[in-house]
Amino acid sequence: MWVNFKILKLLTFAINKQLISKGSVMEITNINQLDLNKTYTFADYLRWRFKERVELIKGKILKMSPAHAPIHEKISFRLGGIFYNLFKNGNCEVFLAPFDVRLPNSDGSTNTVVQPDLCVICDPTKIDDKGGVGAPDLIIEILSPGNSKKELSLKYNLYEENGVLEYWIVHPLEKSIHIFVWEEGKFIGKKPITEDEIVNSYVFSHLNFPANEIFDHL
Repeated sequence: MWVNFKILKLLTFAINKQLISKGSVMEITNINQLDLNKTYTFADYLRWRFKERVELIKGKILKMSPAHAPIHEKISFRLGGIFYNLFKNGNCEVFLAPFDVRLPNSDGSTNTVVQPDLCVICDPTKIDDKGGVGAPDLIIEILSPGNSKKELSLKYNLYEENGVLEYWIVHPLEKSIHIFVWEEGKFIGKKPITEDEIVNSYVFSHLNFPANEIFDHL
């Protein structure tokens, strides 16, 4: 039997789109089943079963970088160890990616889901079986070659808008850390920290360590 696969593909996409628009619980197993120009919600996000990692920024799909380079993984692992040791006896929880953080809208709906490289959450009511709910107290993003200026701008504005108390951007190649502190509704940038300096948090007085603990021998 002769089959026009191009037409079949278009029909399949149309059917999937119709089912999604009607609120079907159908799982999505291929990112090509989605319309990247459409606006999605956290409920949609939970049905996605494809291998690509994505985030939702105000309903829009943001494709994440593919497998991270070794330098990114080394820094993430080292930060995780430092933060675990410094927070293990306290009330705050430390989470490493992939860990979903939902940032609800003012009306309670959710169409923003991000996966920071590391985050600290001190309010236990902001943690449930699906991840984090609401702004973490501290977020760290480690730059990768795949990070775009648009992505950085979106994340900065998003974290500022939601009241993340402290936001770190780690630059592996520059071996520096840029820290932003949320004050009176906006981020205030602090002096960048280089590899031969001490990292001091502005929110957590016990969070301090030599920057070379994460940058040495990368």
